[in-house]
Amino acid sequence: MKLLKVDTIDEARRKIADAVKEKGRKTVKKGILDAVGYVLAEDICCSEPVPAFRRSTVDGYAVRSLDTGGASENMPVFLKITGEVQMGCPAEMKLHAGECVYVPTGGMVPDGADAMVMVEFCELFSSEEAAVYKAVSCGAYVVQAGEDMKAGEAVLKRGRKIRPQEAGALAALGITGVQVYEPFCISIISTGDELVSPQEAPSPGQVRDINTYGLHALALKLNFRIQHETVLRDDRTLLKNTVKSFMPDSDIVVVSGGSSQGKKDVTASVIEEIASEGVFTHGLALKPGKPTITGYDEPSGTLLLGLPGHPAAAMMVFEILAGWLWRELTGEKEAFGITAVMSTNLPSAPGRQTCQLVKLKKEEDGQNVAVPVLGSSGLITILTKADGYVITGEHAEGLKKGEQVTVYLF
Repeated sequence: MKLLKVDTIDEARRKIADAVKEKGRKTVKKGILDAVGYVLAEDICCSEPVPAFRRSTVDGYAVRSLDTGGASENMPVFLKITGEVQMGCPAEMKLHAGECVYVPTGGMVPDGADAMVMVEFCELFSSEEAAVYKAVSCGAYVVQAGEDMKAGEAVLKRGRKIRPQEAGALAALGITGVQVYEPFCISIISTGDELVSPQEAPSPGQVRDINTYGLHALALKLNFRIQHETVLRDDRTLLKNTVKSFMPDSDIVVVSGGSSQGKKDVTASVIEEIASEGVFTHGLALKPGKPTITGYDEPSGTLLLGLPGHPAAAMMVFEILAGWLWRELTGEKEAFGITAVMSTNLPSAPGRQTCQLVKLKKEEDGQNVAVPVLGSSGLITILTKADGYVITGEHAEGLKKGEQVTVYLF
C-alpha cells in the first residue's frame, strides 16, 4: 500500500523545500504603514545615530552631577540658572560649574551638563537661582546620542515581521518604504458529498463545512492571501479541473478531504496527473495527519497540498507544512514554545510522531503544566479547548507524567 510508505515531518519538509527552492519568494516595496504585518526582505541599517543629540527624559534642570553631591531635602545645593532650552531648538549655551539650565522633556541637553534633576526636586528662589534637593549621578535622566540606534548598526534583520514598533523605528531612521515578502497566495478546496454550508441545516448524513473556514482563518493568521476557495462534491474530473484552474495564480492549492484510501479519495491521483513533479509525499508519519499528500508543479510554481478531512488534523498539518515553508523561505522566526511538564502519562503511536493538543495550567509555584485535550481529530472543539500542541518523537513510546515538554502555542 502506498500510504504505508510514509515520510517523517522532516522528510516531507525537505522534499517541499527542494521542490520550491528555485522559485524563491517575490518581494515588493511598501510604505512603512502598509508594510505592517509583512516580513522584511532586507536588513535595515542605521545611517545616523538616533537620537542625534543628548535628550532629557524629564522636565527639569540640566546640571553637572558633581555640583549636586550631598544635596538633600534638609541641605539643598544652590545653582545659578543661566538659561532655558526651547523644544525643537539647539542648546547653544554651555554649562559651567555651579550653573543649571532648564530643559523640557525631550529637549537637548547643553554641553557641560551630564545629568538632569527633575523639576519636582528643585525650587526657584529667584529667576536666577534654584535650590536642588536631590543628588544625581552622571547620566541621570539623559538619553545619550546614539543610545537608541548607533550609526552603522543593523537595526532590523531580514525575516522580521513588521509590527507597529518596527514601523516606529523605521520612521525614526527616516525610512518611509521597505522591501517585504509578498504573502503566499492560497487557494482552498474542500471536498465531500456530505458537506453543506454553515448557513444550511444539514440533513441526516450531512455535516456543515468546517475546513474551508478553519483553513481560511489559519491562512489569514499566517498573513497569507486567499486567492480562491470552493467546496466540491466527490468527483474526480471536477476536482482535477478546479485544481488546474486555481494553479496559475496560486502559490499553494490546498485540498482537504479525499486524501486517504477510500473509494472516492482521489486527491493523490489528481496531483500525480496534473503536477509536473507528481506526488512526492503520500502519507505522513504523524498522528493525526497520516493521510497527507504533497506534490509540486514546476510550470506554475504551485505546491499542491492534500490534507486530511478531519478539521483538527487538517489545520495542524497546514501549520506544520505551509507555515513552516513560509518561515523557511522568508527567514521569519518561528514562535517560541512554552516549556511545561506533562500532567499525566501519554502514550503515542509507535513509528509515528504524535501531535497532541494540550491546554496549559499554571501551578502555585509558577510551573506550567500541559494537560492533554483528548478527542477525535474530527472534532473541531478539541482545537477550541487547546492552547497549543506538543510533538512526541518518532520512536518515543509516549510522554511521562512530569516530563518536560515544549508547547507550541496556536
